[in-house]
Amino acid sequence: MAQFDTIIKGGTVVDGTRVPRYKADVGIKNGKIAKIGRLNSSDATKVIDATGLIVAPGFIDLHCHYDAQLHWDPYCTMGSWHGVTSVTNGNCGFGFAPVFSKDAERAMRSMERNEAIPFQTMKASMAFDWETFPQWMDHIDRLPLGINISQLVPVTPLVAYAMGGFAEAKKRLPNEQEVAKTVQLFHEAMNAGAVGWGAQRLFPDSFASVQRDYDGSPMISDILPDDFYITLARALGEHDAGCIQLTQASAAIHDPSRGPKYDFDFNARLSEESGRPVLYNAIAINDKYPEMFRSQLKWVEEANAKGIQVFAQTASRLATHLSFTFEDWNLFDNSPVWRDATLGTLEEKKAKLANPDIRRAIKEEYDSGTVPIEIFGEVPNYTLIATLQADLKKYEGMKVKEIAQRENKHPLDAMLDISVADELKTEWRTDIINKNESYVREVLSSPYTVPGVSDGGAHLKFIVAGAYPTELLTWMVRDANMLSLEEAHFRLSALPAWSAGFHDRGTLREGLAADIVVYDFANLKSGPWEVLHDLPANEWRRVVKPEGYRWIMVNGGVTFEDGKCTGVTSGRLLRGGRSA
Repeated sequence: MAQFDTIIKGGTVVDGTRVPRYKADVGIKNGKIAKIGRLNSSDATKVIDATGLIVAPGFIDLHCHYDAQLHWDPYCTMGSWHGVTSVTNGNCGFGFAPVFSKDAERAMRSMERNEAIPFQTMKASMAFDWETFPQWMDHIDRLPLGINISQLVPVTPLVAYAMGGFAEAKKRLPNEQEVAKTVQLFHEAMNAGAVGWGAQRLFPDSFASVQRDYDGSPMISDILPDDFYITLARALGEHDAGCIQLTQASAAIHDPSRGPKYDFDFNARLSEESGRPVLYNAIAINDKYPEMFRSQLKWVEEANAKGIQVFAQTASRLATHLSFTFEDWNLFDNSPVWRDATLGTLEEKKAKLANPDIRRAIKEEYDSGTVPIEIFGEVPNYTLIATLQADLKKYEGMKVKEIAQRENKHPLDAMLDISVADELKTEWRTDIINKNESYVREVLSSPYTVPGVSDGGAHLKFIVAGAYPTELLTWMVRDANMLSLEEAHFRLSALPAWSAGFHDRGTLREGLAADIVVYDFANLKSGPWEVLHDLPANEWRRVVKPEGYRWIMVNGGVTFEDGKCTGVTSGRLLRGGRSA
């Protein structure tokens, strides 16, 4: 009998611990790393020749929404294409458990607008053979998985269930008995293997209130008071395990002295009350507002200096932007006028966006600046990428402000006239907000920042942020030379594992899980944006595929070889942050 199932032979090991890279072989047995050193090929059933390649721990993505997607895509792509071997779901307080059977469709609706996951795709793929959170965990355990899943308890369905359903929870705040029920349900979830809880608090009157329910109302988690979250933090502390994920914005997001201070202080209090790490979501790098991310960094570092564990998740991709059409757009939902105009059927949206009175209100609000519409840059800098109508193709490649000048129109009229004439299928691309490499290096120089915020499984028609590991390695490490390879792999694997409580993976060490990426560093790259029509119910998504990953392993099983899926489903549900 062979000593090893697999030996990865002759590669350059970057083990995730910041130790300088070294040449070694990696022996794998029963899904774990059995030995690292000089090994004999004859001692293995299978040998992978990694000569000239990097061998590193699989990447861990802490901010995902694959809760639905794992039902039709066991590999949770795009993440797994780009070397992600473990993900955390239940972020922002959104998910599907616990849930009454009467609320199954309502739970799916709750993900339709705020996370932009097509309702019909979910409906075609999710059987809802669970009700409680422990049953949800058992359900995941039965699914074939090509990636490891860690699960936070999402606050929105948790509170809805404690209050008897979504209908009641949308009407009012929970009373004392219902808060106690929520805590009881949370303890049950933790005992079933949850790794903490997640919540979104985008206050309805804040600039950042752009992720709303399917009907435009705030999410349940948005309106719960401070005291509720303090109670839930204390409940987590009783387990002496797990973490809190919080996405919170309460006031002017661009004012470093006003809105952020309350949000920062509240994150710190949650950590103090629970005694557990808080994953703050997120430090967004915007070249126009460097004082914003600097104030966030300062707060994170001051909190940790006091012994308060707060880790800031941050986007680390080159040229962050969105592509969208008004057929599905929701990220202007902080504006009541825009929100109303983009709700409804396609025909209803077209009619409202063409209505002169609504147009007037939209323009007045925009011109006055009372509700800033500045998602990934300013609207006049958005670019028209593609139209369906032949007579509109002359505008392709032009910015909104250029079209407005040419047509002698207000920028919003220029954009909306074309969109309405094109059946709302005109593709627009937002401005690029983070072109400054030094700002990204500044954020990643903090010992408490975790790259990611992929939103994997969400906003499928807008973003391709799941490419972040590849883009961090190519942009910041290889091309800009602003981050060492050892530091990058620490940030991509070991730091997220430690901060979120993954106990048996995140570095290449004997006895740990064999979640491994083997790649060609010199030829690693992300491809162009693509549209794939590969979702159930004939829906589509935007993706970016990489080149250069030779082998991706999950618990010792090769899930991808030279970019092709092998069909191996060696992923596991990580109860309490570890495989069974």
